[in-house]
Amino acid sequence: MRVGVLTFHRCINYGSYWQARCLVEAIAARGHHAVLLDHHSRDVTSREWRYAFQPLTPDRSSRADVAQYGRKLRKFVAAFDALPLSAPFDLDDPAAMPSVDLAVIGSDEVLNLSHPWYGGKPIFWGEGIPAPRIVTYAASFGNYAAPFVEPRWSARLRDLDAISVRDDNSRGIVAGATGRAPALVLDPVLLNPPQVAPAGEAPYVLVYGHHIPPWFADRVRDAARARGLRTISVGYRNDWADEQRLDAGPQDFAALMAGAQAVATTYFHGCCFALVNGKPLACAPSDYRWTKVRDLTALLGAERHLTFEDRDPGDVAALLAEPVSDGVQARITDLRAQSAAWLDAALAGRA
Repeated sequence: MRVGVLTFHRCINYGSYWQARCLVEAIAARGHHAVLLDHHSRDVTSREWRYAFQPLTPDRSSRADVAQYGRKLRKFVAAFDALPLSAPFDLDDPAAMPSVDLAVIGSDEVLNLSHPWYGGKPIFWGEGIPAPRIVTYAASFGNYAAPFVEPRWSARLRDLDAISVRDDNSRGIVAGATGRAPALVLDPVLLNPPQVAPAGEAPYVLVYGHHIPPWFADRVRDAARARGLRTISVGYRNDWADEQRLDAGPQDFAALMAGAQAVATTYFHGCCFALVNGKPLACAPSDYRWTKVRDLTALLGAERHLTFEDRDPGDVAALLAEPVSDGVQARITDLRAQSAAWLDAALAGRA
């Protein structure tokens, strides 16, 4: 079949890039002609690029940092262009989208009605897509936690041929909107992990996130220094880290994750990459991403990797020294098999 994947594949965000690539490659590996449906929007691109250069808003990036963020952006654009893409079309005019035999919406926050620039775009709910069948894989509402959605959105969910989500929050919202519980599957990064050679560097703790709480920063820095490890901040400036890799592209990011001694993050995909690589992991909550990391760690039995300000400061040091447990690894393996079976069924029209 010709299968089109509809997701946030042009975000200047490591997780967005890799979830899109991992899903389209997983479908192609099953013998289908898989492409990313290449939607474009001047408004979305403008917002995305402004954020890429000024991720620490309201603080302004220095001229030196802007130059590094520019190199990062160019690496992302080159990575986007190397993906298997459909003919381009306007995000707000899906009638111009090339037709496919099956459209797969997801993963990422495709259903997040409060997303700052993609929220409420009808295309991510299946409207106007020229395909005889439309399903979702690992779709998420992100931090949208309302117990219900408006009737127009509920109707669109009910019109989809099959729905799977990646977190319990999204499962509850879909069940409330449609009257039936969707399948719960793994994010594509966990389903079909990137095969990337680790960065060949002296031992380090990889830091991933921005606006990291000062209490977490202090504990990560102290834990790393106690073990004689450098801290490398990837993608965003964290002045407390020993090194800044602001210009890292998607491949650089995956290599740094694969080569790290441990990972400290506030991001959902920071957790995914750490866990799939078996790295010691400490994750602190953040307002925007709390729902996602809470549900991910609960799904995998990895709640131990979450840490909070009111805990013993030594908790972070312990987390950054502990490998991922056999129980978590086994849970990922089991869920990977279940998720692959659901994807196979969806591709075959049985889901």
